[in-house]
Amino acid sequence: MITGGGSGIGRAIATAFAREGAEVLISGRSAERLEAAAAEIGSGVRAVPTDVTVEADVRRLFEIACADGARLDVLVNSAGAFAGGVVDDLSLEDWQTVMDVNVTGTFLCSRQAFRHMRPHGRGRILTIGSIAGSRVREHSAAYSTSKHAVWGLTQALALDGRDDGIAVTCLNPGNTLVERRADGVAVAGRDLGPEPMMATDHVARLAVLTAALPPDVTLLEATLLPVAQRYVGRG
Repeated sequence: MITGGGSGIGRAIATAFAREGAEVLISGRSAERLEAAAAEIGSGVRAVPTDVTVEADVRRLFEIACADGARLDVLVNSAGAFAGGVVDDLSLEDWQTVMDVNVTGTFLCSRQAFRHMRPHGRGRILTIGSIAGSRVREHSAAYSTSKHAVWGLTQALALDGRDDGIAVTCLNPGNTLVERRADGVAVAGRDLGPEPMMATDHVARLAVLTAALPPDVTLLEATLLPVAQRYVGRG
């Protein structure tokens, strides 16, 4: 299951899993975008429109995914929201939207995944964090705060799941060429002009490699970014 699977990193991860022969279910708020992604990926990918911030929607998503005794092996929390700008211009609505999608949505989906994975004694959850979860950039209060929270939640989930064979990983991409960054310019954060970018396929490859690890091995976190991107001491 990949949330936010209709576009960007989520879509690339769904495509990569499908190529490996996995049974894939993608979710997102836009039914039209999901159906288009599922048709392009092929391989019997299922699309379930879902708002990950709504508890009832998340419950329904997992009921569909696990109907007739189907087992959920991997959850990828890729649904995300973005808002930039200096903090005194940041609206409460934008702040809350970012927190609701990036943090609450990850919590709701992960909690439901635990309920389905625990009886089987195994499973993997991947959260899509960001390098902003450890080194923030200017004008990114909401987004950077949310990704710090995602990293904290990942660690808590890893502890809660380890006795039941549930491994949890936080993947932290750097600049990734998704639809909202088609011009290579930052959206969340201060605009520094065109920046080095990497393809979504690179993040997808790391997700597949993580999911394919032996069940007794975990990758707690990984940071992936273009060599030329400012990261260490970027300020």
